[in-house]
Amino acid sequence: MKPFTTKISFILFTLLIISCNAVKKVPDDEHLLTDNKIFVDSIEINKRQIYDQLYQEPNVKLPLLGLPLKLLIYNAANSNPDTTFYDWLHRKPKREKRLINWLSKKQVEKVGQSYVGFHEFLQETGEAPVILNKEKTERSASRLEAWYWNHGWFNAKADYKIIKKKNKRAKVNYFITPNQAYILDSISRRIASPQADSVYQNHKEESLIISGEKFETNKFNAERERITSLFRNNGFYHFEQEYISFDADTISTNNKANIELVIANREIKKEDSTYTVPYRKHYISDVNVFTDYNYTNKNKSVTDSANYKKYTLYSFDKLKYKPKAVVDAIFIKKGEVYKDRDRSLTYKRMQQLGIFKYPDIQYMPDPRDSTGTQLISNIFLTPKEKFGVDFNFDVSRSNIQDFGIGFGGSLLIRNIFRGAETLEIGGRGSVGSSRDAAKSEDNFFNISEIGADVKLSFPKIAFPINTSGIIPKYMFPFTTISAGISTQQNIGLDKRNLTGKFNYRWYPNEELTHKLDLIDLQYVRNLNRGNYFNVYRNSYNRLNTIAQDNFNQIDPTYFYEDASISDDNLPNLKIPEGTQAFINEVNNNNYNLSSEENRITRNIIERRDRLTQNNLILASNFSYIKNTRENIYDQEFTQFRFRVEAAGNSLYLLASLSNLNKNSNGNYNVSNVEFSQYGKVETDFIKHWDLGQQNIFAIRALGGVAIPYLNSKDIPFARSFFAGGANDNRGWQAYDLGPGSSGGINEFNEANMKITLNAEYRFNLFGQLNSALFIDAGNIWNTLDNVEDERMTFTKFSDLKKIAVSSGVGLRYDLSFFVIRLDLGFKTYNPAFDKQKWFQQYNFSNAVYNVGINYPF
Repeated sequence: MKPFTTKISFILFTLLIISCNAVKKVPDDEHLLTDNKIFVDSIEINKRQIYDQLYQEPNVKLPLLGLPLKLLIYNAANSNPDTTFYDWLHRKPKREKRLINWLSKKQVEKVGQSYVGFHEFLQETGEAPVILNKEKTERSASRLEAWYWNHGWFNAKADYKIIKKKNKRAKVNYFITPNQAYILDSISRRIASPQADSVYQNHKEESLIISGEKFETNKFNAERERITSLFRNNGFYHFEQEYISFDADTISTNNKANIELVIANREIKKEDSTYTVPYRKHYISDVNVFTDYNYTNKNKSVTDSANYKKYTLYSFDKLKYKPKAVVDAIFIKKGEVYKDRDRSLTYKRMQQLGIFKYPDIQYMPDPRDSTGTQLISNIFLTPKEKFGVDFNFDVSRSNIQDFGIGFGGSLLIRNIFRGAETLEIGGRGSVGSSRDAAKSEDNFFNISEIGADVKLSFPKIAFPINTSGIIPKYMFPFTTISAGISTQQNIGLDKRNLTGKFNYRWYPNEELTHKLDLIDLQYVRNLNRGNYFNVYRNSYNRLNTIAQDNFNQIDPTYFYEDASISDDNLPNLKIPEGTQAFINEVNNNNYNLSSEENRITRNIIERRDRLTQNNLILASNFSYIKNTRENIYDQEFTQFRFRVEAAGNSLYLLASLSNLNKNSNGNYNVSNVEFSQYGKVETDFIKHWDLGQQNIFAIRALGGVAIPYLNSKDIPFARSFFAGGANDNRGWQAYDLGPGSSGGINEFNEANMKITLNAEYRFNLFGQLNSALFIDAGNIWNTLDNVEDERMTFTKFSDLKKIAVSSGVGLRYDLSFFVIRLDLGFKTYNPAFDKQKWFQQYNFSNAVYNVGINYPF
């Protein structure tokens, strides 16, 4: 700890010395703004939304250290680099000539350009000093008054005090006296159009302007938007927000505001005259759909058409779509009132189908109508190409492989059955290098995987009965059927993986997503089970040590004949013959092992049996996902995911009803495979706060548990939990942490219960380079399964003491479309240690470097 602390102290001292140069480029008669404080009724506040009203804020400082790094970078730049380089080049008479002889004239010019470019880069990357500006300070005070006025304090007063220091630094204190806020009193309305007034009356209880509440300008703006949306979704095609106004009477009202809502009639300009007409509801008289419109055929004649329900579909060539499939994606209906919402839903659904480009929806007055209230809706659809081809290639590294190359491709067929379906056929493969792969035969690429997938998606809920009453089409339902197969060679136990899914998804609103996997089938077959101890060397080493310690009790044929291959001159167990024979003897209680040796051996046997058994998983699961993030630029949002899964219940019921015989473990088999049966629950909560000036505070809480029952005593490896890695507890590599306080004794440590807590403070260093300080906590445990080692199990709340903690710092380079991330994690609290658990390995030699794409949460 001492050398590490010394390094940190030296860095902090160096940065402190550098910070003294912050006023380097501040003119002698000016001052650097270092701090703003706002006092409301003499009490200092820290509300970000109020500080955002100021026209001047100090230079951005690094968290904790408080150093204005971007300012220091700017100060390090030469203001006149070209002049400086020229002066340096000619300061000595023969310098330029010597450099030209040594390099060349062209190279000397490039050196000068590089020098200038470097200092220009520093200026662009850094941040110029914020010079105190009295005019901006006065404007800030006025803006603070305006902010309080907009929030109901009409008599608010703001003042300021500039405190200048002799070291060319200054700070500003703002003082606000809000006085008494105004309260909404009577609320009346004056709506010129009788039809508009009737619609408003039917929805007046939804008003955001409520008597007795404080006056808030933003609520009036929101009310304008609400009324506009209300009217435009109730037939008023021509209504605009500009026709809404509010009159407020605050004269002699004792800090109360009497509000009158005014909605004028529609104003029409015709030639040199202007007149007004009342708003009237508009109705859809016809809906025409042009299914293959594009620029080249806009002047062509329609050659094919079809009528379905109350829609007319046209095509310039032969109609290539089933009318029902197109009509199901349209929310504009003949005979109903005009609604903005219907047009927006149609836009979104057509985009989701993936077979059309962004549609063009137009409305025009119906020339057959004499009342002026009928609209014809024309929907122009431009098809995408029927076939789409995609290829991908990537290079990767993980804790499983030292180097890997992945490749793949897919063929997308749109509208394959004329019902807006999409069929995707894909293939993938990879080759890699791993020092841990068995039977590598010194080949560099000793890992391989190949797979294929097929997926069919269509825009409805495919179910024997009509589900539109439960999942209406405005929830944008989809059904997906998929299947896949993959084969791995020379990694693990050489697996063959078969998958199949029958999936529904729908979107109840903008923030919610529901997913239901009615059928989630997975079959995992281990092709090389005898290779287990070649791959899982930690388990083999522990088993081999116990066998060597009891060498006199064991048949010598279980060991290799050449004793020299062992460091202690004792032979090693043969793989797989010797290990299997030794395990059989232990299971038959033929050896006199100590209690600790017996415990360790049986743990190894249990894990081997579980990881080498073939798995058949037939599950159903449901996911509830809520995401308040509006777009990629939204930095303050909440995400919540809840997932519940049940596996094996239908197979168990069928096996019971069929009176199938049970195997030696007392469980049912299907096709000679003991199927898995368990219940699983997972939750994931993420919250981001935008603190301003590119500072973000983010947290995550994740938890899950999978409980085996009836036909299972454990959870399949493919459905278990692991801890550690770039998106988890970053002080440990993936699969290295846990279970519990066991210390990660296996190559791939997993369990059936998990808790993870993360907190991260993100901030900008300069330019596109960001950084973060983080704390991660969590672990995995076994609970209610066949693992009995108390170090690995969770049986009581005191086992939460086994939660591991890591902390660290990260760098992130933002490329706009994705983020490259490097995190350095230190083991801060390690529950595997017996005594000193805190900061025992808090050093660079035990640190973990995590490389990732995008943010961890």
